[in-house]
Amino acid sequence: MPRGLSMHIGINEIDETKYGTKGELKNPENDALTMEGLAKAGNFTPIATLLTKGATSDRVDAGLREAASQLSAGDILLLTYAGHGAQVPDKNGDEPDRRDETWVLYDRQFIDDELHALFATFAEGVRILMLSDSCHSGSVARDISFSLSSPELERTFDTSDPDQVRARVRVLPQDAQFRNYQREQETYDEIQRSLPSLDEQDVKADVLLISGCQDNQTSSDGVGPNGLFTETLLKTWKNGAFEGSYSTLHRRVTEAMPFYQTPNLFQSGRSTQEFLGQSPFSI
Repeated sequence: MPRGLSMHIGINEIDETKYGTKGELKNPENDALTMEGLAKAGNFTPIATLLTKGATSDRVDAGLREAASQLSAGDILLLTYAGHGAQVPDKNGDEPDRRDETWVLYDRQFIDDELHALFATFAEGVRILMLSDSCHSGSVARDISFSLSSPELERTFDTSDPDQVRARVRVLPQDAQFRNYQREQETYDEIQRSLPSLDEQDVKADVLLISGCQDNQTSSDGVGPNGLFTETLLKTWKNGAFEGSYSTLHRRVTEAMPFYQTPNLFQSGRSTQEFLGQSPFSI
């Protein structure tokens, strides 16, 4: 029998001493807990649910290594992330725009090169389903050239008007990105230099990403208990009553989203049609 494990990350605020801002969000922890519940209902075994201060780079790394050690061909990992997205300068030449995409973990940014190096540790034939409800998450591994203007950033983090909460988006402000990179440049640069480029990594797992938006878009934090993408996904999923494939799920979610936020479907590794055509969240 195939085995299903899950890992969930939700970060409502980040370490101000590292980033110069708390980058407060309303719903990522709820997203992680909601997806943990969905996973349990589907008979996945959660191996880690990392919330805010617990969502550190060491714990994310350890959780993925633990999953890789337990899963074999035919098994599946459900990996979900909710929080800020950002960038650091590309130091190993594997990004056309010279910027690496990151997950903004509590203690530091987790570079896309790290994520894909960890995927390369999974056995051939393992399925990895990744949901990323974060800004610039279209591929979580490719170039992004979009940036917010100062007025947009000011609006993004202004929570004084409840009617504007939906406008808050999950992107780390550029000034915070700059300050964080300046402070931690040696760490980020060394991480990239120590890893093979994306082209050199042999990912034999079957990786399928459904993201909250395109690489050049931002993801809304939402007005309810969940981010807009997670909320729409759950409504489409209908507690398991949804019928169709991952392709169909992505299409239906996209149809229900506003024009300014378009979820992406992206495959890497083995990239089989078989995985794409399976019933979502099935082991």
